[in-house]
Amino acid sequence: MLRPDVTPDDFHQKQVGTLPDRYGVRIKHIGEGRLDSEMEVQPWMHAPNGFLHAASVILLADTSAGYATIAHLPEGAKNFTTVELKSNFLGTARDGLLRCEAVAEHLGRTTQVWSATVFNAQGKKMALFRCTQMILS
Repeated sequence: MLRPDVTPDDFHQKQVGTLPDRYGVRIKHIGEGRLDSEMEVQPWMHAPNGFLHAASVILLADTSAGYATIAHLPEGAKNFTTVELKSNFLGTARDGLLRCEAVAEHLGRTTQVWSATVFNAQGKKMALFRCTQMILS
């Protein structure tokens, strides 16, 4: 179901001037039922407590799942919208390169469900994320 015409560079070009671009989200790999991405933690992404703001982690996971949905839109679909998302935080970071792995749990014609795991620079799981996407025809 992976659309062969969608590449990481397509997303990098489309995100220019948007929130994922501001955060420096980079797509590393798109495969069948999967998308891998990364983002470098910057001090301005911190909460006042000095740790990475939860919204920054969600941005990486949600962007990854959203791009993965676009790369797996079924024939005839025009777009998608998120109808539900949830995150569990297992840790945090102050710096370093975060990595995210988005994996398809369900690729239907009207909905898709994606799980994303965010890892810190040491490779430890930082967050578990899940979202449901409604496919728009």
